[in-house]
Amino acid sequence: MIRTRHALLPVLLALSLTACGSAAGSSRTGASEVTELRYQGSVGAVTFPELAQALGYLGDVRLKWVGNTISGPQDIQSAATGQTDFGGAFNGAIVKLKAAGAPIKAVVGYYGSDEGSYIGYFVADGSPIKGPRDLIGKKIGVNTLGAHLEAVLKEYLKRGGLTPQEIEKVELVVVPPVNTEQALRQGQIDVAALSGILRDKALERGGIKPLFKDIDLFGSFTAGSVVLTEKFIEQNPKTTATFVGAFAKAVEWTQTHSREEVVAKYKEIIAARGRNEDAKTVEFWKSSGISGKGGVIADKEFTTWVDWLEREGEIKPGQVKVSDLYTNEFNPFAKGSAS
Repeated sequence: MIRTRHALLPVLLALSLTACGSAAGSSRTGASEVTELRYQGSVGAVTFPELAQALGYLGDVRLKWVGNTISGPQDIQSAATGQTDFGGAFNGAIVKLKAAGAPIKAVVGYYGSDEGSYIGYFVADGSPIKGPRDLIGKKIGVNTLGAHLEAVLKEYLKRGGLTPQEIEKVELVVVPPVNTEQALRQGQIDVAALSGILRDKALERGGIKPLFKDIDLFGSFTAGSVVLTEKFIEQNPKTTATFVGAFAKAVEWTQTHSREEVVAKYKEIIAARGRNEDAKTVEFWKSSGISGKGGVIADKEFTTWVDWLEREGEIKPGQVKVSDLYTNEFNPFAKGSAS
């Protein structure tokens, strides 16, 4: 069955540690502000903080890589509980984590979908699946539950006229992204959600075709944001301003430089950090997908998912206020639009 609760199971236990974890993170250097930020990265990819550091935007603020993740919900849970200092996820996952009581706030957009960067739901050539109703009883491979891929799929099914009971009969299967294409080709799943290099390489090999794309439903949109805990922001205002400002400038750099320049810089960063990775993945980079200049967050990027989660019964009406979810206060490109 389609379900989202599993993505937040660790949160209900971990939230009790939030205050302790955040306090520890904010006092690592004594009374002064934190200047070393712990974070999770992604194999063969470059995050915006890493780009900001390479471009010299972070100044005295340093990054400390503590490992990699493929899950947005897990990444923001780590930030909420003080295991890392910041994390990023699909905006709908941020809404749900906030509803669960996590004292977090989104500060800058970090990924999105457009014609260059989108998530597609693919079927094998010859598949009998042609539309939403054909997905009843079928298996859809996604990277994690309770995030972007599930939300878009459920919206597709709802717009296709399926009832909640019929939607429950569509099964989500968590598959590591690198194995999703193979699972589709071997018939282990009926639909594969693919993006980035994994999508493009799969299309190059042929034999698959898109059933639909997230941009078919929502157009171009910023889909996810980076969060800090409210305590971190309160105790580290200067570091927060430096970090968010640098992050925003890095986003804007990718928005205003050529694809060739971005790919070259990403390859340089991957080579320099020495994690034994294949830099060929960044050759498939096409765009950040982020709508707002420098990752400035717009109300609609959260209201869309608050409304959707309320409609789905995932959160109660009025349980989460959009004004409590994010701030543009520290983004230099906001031009007075801070919330």
